[in-house]
Amino acid sequence: MHIHILGICGTFMGGVAALAREAGHKVTGCDAGVYPPMSDQLRALGIDLIEGFDADQMALQPDVWVVGNVVSRARKPDGSPRFPLMEAILDAGAPYTSGPQWLAENVLQGRHVLAVAGTHGKTTTTSMLAWILESAGLAPGFLVGGVPENFGVSARLGAAQRPGSNRPLFVIEADEYDTAFFDKRSKFVHYRPRTAILNNLEFDHADIFDNLAAIERQFHHLVRTVPPSGRVVVNGLEESLARVLHQGCWSEVRSFGSTVSDYSSSGEPGDFEVSQQGRPVGRVQWALGGVHNQLNALAAIAAAEHVGVAPVDAARALGQFQNVKRRMELRGTVRGIAVYDDFAHHPTAIRTTVDGLRRQLQPGQRILAVFEPRSNTMKLGTMKSQLPWSLEQADLAFCHSGGLDWDAREALAPMGARAQVAGDIDTLVRQVSAAAREGDRILCMSNGGFGGIHAKLLAALAKPSTPAN
Repeated sequence: MHIHILGICGTFMGGVAALAREAGHKVTGCDAGVYPPMSDQLRALGIDLIEGFDADQMALQPDVWVVGNVVSRARKPDGSPRFPLMEAILDAGAPYTSGPQWLAENVLQGRHVLAVAGTHGKTTTTSMLAWILESAGLAPGFLVGGVPENFGVSARLGAAQRPGSNRPLFVIEADEYDTAFFDKRSKFVHYRPRTAILNNLEFDHADIFDNLAAIERQFHHLVRTVPPSGRVVVNGLEESLARVLHQGCWSEVRSFGSTVSDYSSSGEPGDFEVSQQGRPVGRVQWALGGVHNQLNALAAIAAAEHVGVAPVDAARALGQFQNVKRRMELRGTVRGIAVYDDFAHHPTAIRTTVDGLRRQLQPGQRILAVFEPRSNTMKLGTMKSQLPWSLEQADLAFCHSGGLDWDAREALAPMGARAQVAGDIDTLVRQVSAAAREGDRILCMSNGGFGGIHAKLLAALAKPSTPAN
């Protein structure tokens, strides 16, 4: 069939596009303000991208329109629709569906789905799990909200058959955000996993959830879809997840993280022993840092064991895991100053990312944290009071305040002179490059393109006139 995807450059919808293309469908799509890595991946696949959501795209006449959750019925100040194409689709009575629904009906049906849910670490843990299964020769399909370095693509169909089973494997990042403007259920209820990871759970997505209890309810909807022969892998350190399971669970449960969990670890995040019910079963030695990645690894190992991969083999495979683009990705080094790119945007994710980098530095090396509160939750200012806490381990912090309705300077005031704020990217680049000195690590954090700040910083640092303190 010919499918046309509205919002094709989102990480999820871009993955749907890649899967549909691999399955033999004709794929086109549209979006606004596209940026790498997804735009690069789509062009490499030969998928035509159209800028904007104009109604003249109706002339394409696809078999079905697949609608991303960026699309809404919103109006501009002058009363005209923000998404005229969607209005035209509705007027024409043309067939349309959501990305998760299309995926469930055309890709996931008949597969053993391993779904990775959680407020943080979904992309990394999904990538770890896919790599473990790949290393075990199981050739899984996957859809990840990023580009795993081990695979170079965010999605693939995988093998049509699995030895000893009539269910091939598919690993998917299971997002709790809503499906589409016409389907307000969380995306993950469409996936019907047989193995489900509940990695962590705290308040997020303040634009669609009123409180933590509302998100816990959605997570329980996911738990309700796991069959009795399935497995729920749950973080034993999270009270919120204990409350989710207390609402009812009808599948096997395996916990990780705490000393009394089924899967636990001992040692530093870069080199640790894995135990299963108190018995050592493997060792992970890798280049990743941070306790959060240690927990991600335990979750992936526990899920892989459910489909027959021994923990010792899973731990060994993680030694070859190369992380995900935009997860502590080194973008370049100039005059001994390294510039990193990371997807962190929630205060807890910012804190764990900064702390993970701090553990890897030598005494005297500084972290310059550069961030933009770009997610819908952060734009609302719901978590602005947590920013000083999230940046506690940074030596200096620089905030891009463009587009915010709240006062970033006031929110960061507890940090005193350690924090600076700029309303535009060029000013931010000047602030950071003026403060940077040899040995510094500049950590740029955003869930968007951040105005190409990484390249701009590297260019500014390369200029001989750049002051060095």
